[in-house]
Amino acid sequence: MSDLAWVPQSCTLPAEERTLRVAEWDTLFAERLTSLSRPAPLRLCFDLAGGPGVEDRVRDLVERESGCCSFFTFTINVVEDQIGLDITVDQAHAAVLDALALRTAAAGEQR
Repeated sequence: MSDLAWVPQSCTLPAEERTLRVAEWDTLFAERLTSLSRPAPLRLCFDLAGGPGVEDRVRDLVERESGCCSFFTFTINVVEDQIGLDITVDQAHAAVLDALALRTAAAGEQR
């Protein structure tokens, strides 16, 4: 899914930087995703394999993403060598979460 039409207009990241940011998330998920679940329509839960620098990488991405897409709520839980990342959105951004779930599943399959 290389088309970025799913990125909402409420995202304040400059258009020329969006492709790079999406690629960062895609790479993280391709390298580290161990499981993906959707316990509720407005919530995605990711389990990522930890390792040197991975938690810092996740926290950095979350911080930058929160700065441009305030409709996301991120929760990070670290247990031993697993990083849990939960992402929730409001009803108005459910389609964004749908697209993220599809992208993530595709990135995880590359692993």
